[in-house]
Amino acid sequence: MSESLSRRAFLGTTTAAGVILAGQLHRTTAMAAETAEEDKDWPPKLPPVKIHKVFVGRTGGIYCSRPKEEITRFNERLGKLEGRLGNVKFVGGEVIPPANAAKVAANLKDADAVLLFHLSGIGANAPMGQIIDTGLPAAVFSQPFSGHGWMYFPAWRKAGKKVVLLPTSDWGEIDKVVGLMRVPAMLRRTRIIVVRGPVGTVDACNAKLVKERMGAEIVPISVKQIMELHQAVDPKAAEAEAEKYWIKQAKKIVEPSKEDIINSARLYLAMKGLMIKEKAQAITSSACMGAPAKCCLAFSKLNDEGLVGACEGDVDSTLTMLIFRYAFGIPGFISDPVFDIARNALVHFHCTSTSKMDGPGGKRLPFIIRTQSESNKGVSLQVEHRVGQPVTCAKLVNLDTMLISTGKIFKNTNDELACRTQFWTKVPDARKMFLNWGADIIKGGAVALLHRDVFYGDHVQDIRNLGVLMGFKVVEEG
Repeated sequence: MSESLSRRAFLGTTTAAGVILAGQLHRTTAMAAETAEEDKDWPPKLPPVKIHKVFVGRTGGIYCSRPKEEITRFNERLGKLEGRLGNVKFVGGEVIPPANAAKVAANLKDADAVLLFHLSGIGANAPMGQIIDTGLPAAVFSQPFSGHGWMYFPAWRKAGKKVVLLPTSDWGEIDKVVGLMRVPAMLRRTRIIVVRGPVGTVDACNAKLVKERMGAEIVPISVKQIMELHQAVDPKAAEAEAEKYWIKQAKKIVEPSKEDIINSARLYLAMKGLMIKEKAQAITSSACMGAPAKCCLAFSKLNDEGLVGACEGDVDSTLTMLIFRYAFGIPGFISDPVFDIARNALVHFHCTSTSKMDGPGGKRLPFIIRTQSESNKGVSLQVEHRVGQPVTCAKLVNLDTMLISTGKIFKNTNDELACRTQFWTKVPDARKMFLNWGADIIKGGAVALLHRDVFYGDHVQDIRNLGVLMGFKVVEEG
């Protein structure tokens, strides 16, 4: 189709009203049963992260100490947080004293992280140090009037310990740091499907190094395997998927035919089945612009559902999107950015965009169904991003450095010279950012140097804290 159509005109009225053939009913029922069985395992779930909680210091009626009943309040808050997050389990709960720090440290073998509450006194720093020395990702929550032991805490950071220090009265910081503490453990249980080989920085393209440093497992898949899986998908199931999730929800459809959209939906269902089989949380393909269908639409829905679908085999971006997904519950937008220093702007554009930038439970952004702009074939989305929205632009490179900056969306555009989804962000200093692009640390091809991942919200401080927990550097590009 060369001109825009309404959904009603696009769908047509070819089905005779009220007529359902017995054979159609049987196939529909069988397809529904198969989908229900598949959806039990979708999206692939990870086991809960175990966080060991410890309360350190004397309480009640002592100078510079917290009241004893505060421990009950902390436990109540953590219980509610556990229920809200759904993928965290708090264990332990010892109080030191009377508990012995060495024994507590010895009992942390099954824990993924440890959360320490500083209750009082200079004497608390020694037992906390014993627990921090286990090497588990740790956080210390220390409110005002918890004694003067805080003055020893920064030494842990200077010594390279993986501990986030929270000298604050804001209990909301507990919720934030628990969200971050999930990430290392979840990455260790993550499987990433890579179709036709990885792209990105040299270390990120090394499956052994990815496993050693990040914990994630790379699962190689050939294009031939994807082609076979695509052909095995029931066309009727693909048509139902296309109509329900894409055609009926679009503002309009411009270039693609209905058959094009069904073919893309068929690829999504093939990838869904593969991810269920492989128990994978992410997929990226360096053949994403070829046969059997361009991956733009499939990746868009995977990102809508709380998983990661990443363009062009970009493993650096895949890992970045997984980190933000696990830490904040939000998807990313892989961007091919350009600068306009006249408007102090970084312009983000690409042909793959999630429609749920606030996360799987969020409202879908308005979108138009288009072709992939570079080829004017296949199916992609032109998504209207939220004007006024603060964003974080980031990318983990070389498996050890997170490049990061912030901005604010101020307009969407529809320039035929660029990819379909286009939004402009105001940045603190576009000229400085332009000259510092890559911070002189990226070694790799064009994808490695160009791509950045955009996320809704300002997450810079949380990413700094996560860098402490995971051992990566954080470098601001802006």
